[in-house]
Amino acid sequence: MQKVELLAPAGDLERLKIAFIYGADAVYIGGEIFGMRSAAKNFSKEDMQEGVNFAHDMGKQVFVTINIIPRNNEIEKLQDYLIELDEIGVDAVIVSDPGVFTIVKQTIPNMEIHISTQASTTNSQAANFWYNQGAKRVVMARELSFKEIKELRDNTPEDMDIEAFVHGAMCMSYSGKCVISNYTTGRDANRGACAQSCRWKYTLVEKGDEGEFKPVIDDVGPSFFFNSKDLCMIEYIPEIFKSGITSFKIEGRMKTAYYVATTVRAYRMAIDEYYRDPENWKFNPMWLDELKKGSHRDYNTGFFFNSPDANAHNYKSASYIRNYDFIGIVRGHDEENNLVVVEQRNKMNLGDEIEVIGPFKETMKTTIEEMYNEDGEPIESAPHARQIVKLKLGIEVFENYILRKPIVTINTL
Repeated sequence: MQKVELLAPAGDLERLKIAFIYGADAVYIGGEIFGMRSAAKNFSKEDMQEGVNFAHDMGKQVFVTINIIPRNNEIEKLQDYLIELDEIGVDAVIVSDPGVFTIVKQTIPNMEIHISTQASTTNSQAANFWYNQGAKRVVMARELSFKEIKELRDNTPEDMDIEAFVHGAMCMSYSGKCVISNYTTGRDANRGACAQSCRWKYTLVEKGDEGEFKPVIDDVGPSFFFNSKDLCMIEYIPEIFKSGITSFKIEGRMKTAYYVATTVRAYRMAIDEYYRDPENWKFNPMWLDELKKGSHRDYNTGFFFNSPDANAHNYKSASYIRNYDFIGIVRGHDEENNLVVVEQRNKMNLGDEIEVIGPFKETMKTTIEEMYNEDGEPIESAPHARQIVKLKLGIEVFENYILRKPIVTINTL
């Protein structure tokens, strides 16, 4: 059977390691320059080297984004950066600009090149163009359907990889080519500084003959009419395989380690279940429940089945849905006292009923039976960011397991 790649985002070194531990085959990251997510923490040279070493020790890969649209003065810095990436041992670079592509081929000719979704590849002729220039992989424009991707796959070389986003935030503008952020804030979305102005509330008006402004649609107040729902394709794993997509890409280099863990874990389970018995694969609602326990917007299927309609947007709110708090990550064990050592991420309390997730494991439920500070003194709660606590949980857990608890909403009416 065709093996596919599960490709995860990593905004920093911790998230890179979590992605691999929870089942990703590869990650895409940004360095300190030339990436489309300048607000992400991103990777220093030292962290990138550690991340690449960690990946290669596990037989996995790291791809680096160089997908901004650069200016002349930035091109001058590119060669040295490329040589640095080659020395670190990254497995591929992701580019969208023909000039950057040319310099990569000239400077580090043996480096694998992936064509970014920002290049808006929507047809087999464009994909073949990039392949003939030396690209190994083309990332599909997000505006393609399964049918269009299958047609593209049937008319391109078999050894060309096809990558497509299957989960995460969607952009309301074509392949991310948006100028709203630049207009409203001076922050250029095409240079990694998007302010997500599409998530703001707007009123649509037109100017009348007398110079007055009136709503385009009567009785409609301000709304979030640019606000796209998130993409989620976990219910359609067989369709993704059959379309010829070889890399399942998750969006989210700005997202938390908890988001990376929950999302990778859910898709890993769904993909592995398909490998076990593709003819009888059935969607497990638990996978979607897991995705909903991370921070997300309402889900839809993007362009995969047809062009999105009004249901692809949420007009009422741009807020994320959060039903669970990521409260801690297991860092080790206090063997002498049979306690679990946890790094706190959100407040936890003695007696909390919590859930624990780990890679390739079913979700476990338990209660915090005992709680101690780092010095072994009993405590009632852990309110301080990243404080080290020791817990008695009554279940077997291992390093990098994640603790979460439901968010309790109090009705004050």
